[in-house]
Amino acid sequence: MLKGSIRGQQVLSSWGSVLDYCRTAMAFEPREQFRILFLDKKNALIADEVQQTGTVDHTPVYPREVVRRALELSATAIILVHNHPSGDPTPSRADIEMTKTIIDSAKPLGISVHDHIIIGKSGHASLKGLQLI
Repeated sequence: MLKGSIRGQQVLSSWGSVLDYCRTAMAFEPREQFRILFLDKKNALIADEVQQTGTVDHTPVYPREVVRRALELSATAIILVHNHPSGDPTPSRADIEMTKTIIDSAKPLGISVHDHIIIGKSGHASLKGLQLI
């Protein structure tokens, strides 16, 4: 139901819906998931895909695969989302570095990374909101 409220809608104008959807989908998962929201040039949701599922405290992310999938879907922007099963949404150094690598890989191809959201049981962290990207 929450997915329906953001599919085809301008995602950035309904940020609360995006957060609610991601929190519902991921906050209580026992393993880390790395999810990507693919957006068109009007910031409407094209697709929401779980790209990787990892362990209780790590999931591998491959920037090449993130960019490849965005190109396949003709996405012009993406929002990266992953959960921390520990419940603490504080970004790690690895989270920040991986995000910067994806930004650097996607930018020359015309794909912008709007944000990287980390979902915890009791809240979320936005790397953009924290001015880490």
